[in-house]
Amino acid sequence: MLLQIVPAADVDTRLARVLSRSAASSPEVDAAVRDILDDVRTRGDEALLDLTERFDGVRPAALRVPIDAMERALDELDGDLREVIEVAAANVRRFHARQVEQSWFADEPDGVILGQRIVPMERAGLYVPGGTAFYPSSLIMNAVPAQTAGVESIAIVSPPQPNGLPHPTVLATARLLGLDEVYAVGGAQAVGALAFGTETIARADVIVGPGNVYVATAKKQVYGQVAIDSVAGPSEIVVIADEHADATHVAADLLSQAEHDARASAILLTPSQSLAERVQSEVERLSDLLPRRDQIAPALRDYSAAVVTDTMEDAIALSNRLAPEHLEILTVNPWEILPRIR
Repeated sequence: MLLQIVPAADVDTRLARVLSRSAASSPEVDAAVRDILDDVRTRGDEALLDLTERFDGVRPAALRVPIDAMERALDELDGDLREVIEVAAANVRRFHARQVEQSWFADEPDGVILGQRIVPMERAGLYVPGGTAFYPSSLIMNAVPAQTAGVESIAIVSPPQPNGLPHPTVLATARLLGLDEVYAVGGAQAVGALAFGTETIARADVIVGPGNVYVATAKKQVYGQVAIDSVAGPSEIVVIADEHADATHVAADLLSQAEHDARASAILLTPSQSLAERVQSEVERLSDLLPRRDQIAPALRDYSAAVVTDTMEDAIALSNRLAPEHLEILTVNPWEILPRIR
């Protein structure tokens, strides 16, 4: 079975492997990224084209994607997928609208005025993966917050496919979001372009979005010259569930992270042996339907588990120990559990 059921007595060994993962890169990656960034800073567009040809095997006819190519991608987008993207974007927009901060000022008795002024970034650069996989959600969850915050200029960088253009779903999703500035460049060189600016790509105030170890290392090295969202490690999810949870939904959510990368982690914490067994079977069934089973298998084998705890309190304690990137509570009493999540 892809997903191992781990009893409470054996959990320490399993979770130690998960906790040992790191976002740190090797000295070789650090040096390679430094050379790439220096090249982009020195040679601009020509470096971007040369590096794209070297790493992606294609030399785009132009770095900026023509609007008609984006419109064509939108016209050819599957109707059901388009509806899913539109619903997702609306959900994300509604969520982030609640997060918008407000400026405020207060007059102190001694005449001093204190306060804060909230001003959106002028220009954001969004990195959208497009090599081994592309997730429309990745673009949505970076572009929509920027739009909601009032960022005026949004640039998208994404690796080109063999035809010299980014993945068609990248282009279609961008158009659905009302964006038109997309560049056919990925990797550390794309981060360099957004950090320093080139003849074609204007520098950004902030660079956000997921990527491989070279992208993450590049963001780390340019931080300070430009803002970044974070230096992200391997993706991970923890699901706290009781016997009433839907095993198919739990399995789908575990797989949604496991398919990201061979070092991704997907952990179910439950006091129900029955649920763990049902989820284990559903993971097996659903994984056979997914195109990225080769990435899913090592992630589930090495960094994932269905942990059967003695009590729900034990499940909560383990979740707090892991402090996961993504956490779901699928129980009949989630509001009783939520305050105990640290």
